[in-house]
Amino acid sequence: MFESVIGLEVHAQLKTRTKIFCGCSTAFGAPPNTHTCPVCLGMPGVLPVLNKKVVDYTLKMAVATHCSVNRESRFARKNYFYPDLPKGYQISQYELPIAEHGHLHIEIEGQKKRIGITRIHMEEDAGKLTHDTARPISRVDLNRTGVPLMEIVSEPDMRTPEEAGAYLRQLRSIVRYLDVSDGNLEEGSFRCDANVSIMPKGSDIFGIRAELKNLNSFKHVEKAIAYEVSRQKEIIMDGGAVVQETRLWDPAKNRTFSMRGKEDAHDYRYFPDPDLLPLIIDDAWVEATRKNQPELPEQKKARFIDAYGLPAYDAAVLSASRELADYFEACVKLFPKPKPVSNWIMGPLQGLLNTSGKSILEAPIAPAAMAELLELEDEGVISNKIAKIVFEEMAATGEPAKTIVNQKGLVQVSDVAAIEKIVATILDSNPKEVAAYKNGKTKLMGFFVGQVMRETKGKADPKIVNQLLREKLR
Repeated sequence: MFESVIGLEVHAQLKTRTKIFCGCSTAFGAPPNTHTCPVCLGMPGVLPVLNKKVVDYTLKMAVATHCSVNRESRFARKNYFYPDLPKGYQISQYELPIAEHGHLHIEIEGQKKRIGITRIHMEEDAGKLTHDTARPISRVDLNRTGVPLMEIVSEPDMRTPEEAGAYLRQLRSIVRYLDVSDGNLEEGSFRCDANVSIMPKGSDIFGIRAELKNLNSFKHVEKAIAYEVSRQKEIIMDGGAVVQETRLWDPAKNRTFSMRGKEDAHDYRYFPDPDLLPLIIDDAWVEATRKNQPELPEQKKARFIDAYGLPAYDAAVLSASRELADYFEACVKLFPKPKPVSNWIMGPLQGLLNTSGKSILEAPIAPAAMAELLELEDEGVISNKIAKIVFEEMAATGEPAKTIVNQKGLVQVSDVAAIEKIVATILDSNPKEVAAYKNGKTKLMGFFVGQVMRETKGKADPKIVNQLLREKLR
């Protein structure tokens, strides 16, 4: 009956050492109001000077998302009052942004979809308010004032919360591949606002939208959109009307609530900033940016499928992070069997990192050490079960796989005669199970294998064990 219409506005903090219009540091976590100067505090008589690195980084994103780069763009003043905005306006771009009309692709359940990008522009961040929980006061920290932001505004092309989540993940992956932003949602260096409305299925007229804020994780984005769609449907079904407003997401209660009426562009009284000249970007600058672009997630995924024969799912997981992709390729260079490498990275290694809350850059097992472990398993020196035990020991101690295997006597038993004796003993000790197996309960094979592996402390070669059991149970 209804379908949702979703557009996202994403602010990515750029990884410059200094702010967009002054030389103050952008480092996170400094004492309040220590990374400030007359320019970012908006003192009378000061003049902003554009940081060229901000333009370089924004150009990289524009090229990566197939945008048209405007050869002339302008900065504008966005006027509004808030205690964390010392000048009383924010320097942004409005009528002439640096880039427009781009797109990227997302994939949902194997189906690709193109999501349009309306515009990308540069702007400065505001400060930060901290509200005292014990007293009715707020404190202002202006360290963040003037930190460079790149805003990426999508077309309203998404129709489900899952599509919005996929778009956001793809966007974050791109900025991290380009190394222009760390994409950290928790620290606020990658922030998202969602515009959500609903319309009758088959219609091309969008409904009244609500803007959702306070979305600091992919999960929250999807949950907030799902709730908001449900809320708007309920209002319309009850004969009411959705109002244009800004709403906050409350993750504790899993609901949105009204914050304020939604402003339109005219409410901000945009006008060109008289202190900043138009930004002129020539063809050579754009082409140099294009020439120096790194391989991006979509391209890397395609290469992983073609060059390594990986399934699309594996390639998507491994290419989502540049660091994870680099780890995979470093392993494959030393142990050229891509699928086993992929299985170990996506399985035991990712499980270990998730449990410990670490990133792939903090992995306790280096690619060379991982390759050595996989080689021992591939050569039959250790079984897969033993390999997982060795893996855990490597992560805990930092010792190489060969050292652990030798010290703990974990070499796989491949002596057929020795295993055959153990198999015979197991079968003699379990006559009822043997009879049941021969009467058709073939699932008991797992029981027999388990008994042999327990007797050999997991060291017996599983292939030999299975072969001998099949022969003896005929």
